[in-house]
Amino acid sequence: MKDFGLYLVMTDPVVGYVRCCEAAVKAGVGIVQLRMKDAPREDVLSVARELRRVTAGSGTLFIVNDDPSVAAEAGADGVHVGQTDMPVAEVRRMYPSLGIVGKSTHSLAQAEASRTEGPDYIGVGPVWATPTKKIPDPVLGVAEAARMARAVECPAVAIGGVVDGAHAAELAAAGLRNFAVVRAVCGSKDPYAAIVALQEAFASGARKFGQR
Repeated sequence: MKDFGLYLVMTDPVVGYVRCCEAAVKAGVGIVQLRMKDAPREDVLSVARELRRVTAGSGTLFIVNDDPSVAAEAGADGVHVGQTDMPVAEVRRMYPSLGIVGKSTHSLAQAEASRTEGPDYIGVGPVWATPTKKIPDPVLGVAEAARMARAVECPAVAIGGVVDGAHAAELAAAGLRNFAVVRAVCGSKDPYAAIVALQEAFASGARKFGQR
């Protein structure tokens, strides 16, 4: 799997899931993830099917958080699992239609352990403090997130507390090639503009890394 830059995690976007996803597709976002924690399964599946229609035929991959059965039923490209969710190998065995399986990691040890599982990408975080998790993991910081990314051969996505362009630029300047946002886009009434601003800031930071 190739690097993809911005990874949009959609949780309660103020403009609605469909409009937010449409903005992501328009802006060329590499991956969008549907994350509806604690929502009834039928609600998640209904939204997932809508987002599958939005992303179908585009360059934007569609991932469902946590539940591979919903992801497969909705025809998603893949699923993202956490440390306590179904193991990567089991997801692939039970849901062969899912071409992408991502895995959350929260420490260097977990990132290194993921190499034996072989996920298509890993999330590394939280880089900064974030309120999007009920029980947050310890904050890593940019340097440790970059260290974890270097420990794996698959793409690594920095996530957690990335709330603006300055954060995105800092990640890119540290050598990270992919980053995830939630509030920075989902909290915007103009998600397209928010996405483009983040992409531009990340590209600016990447140029600084390349000039080192």
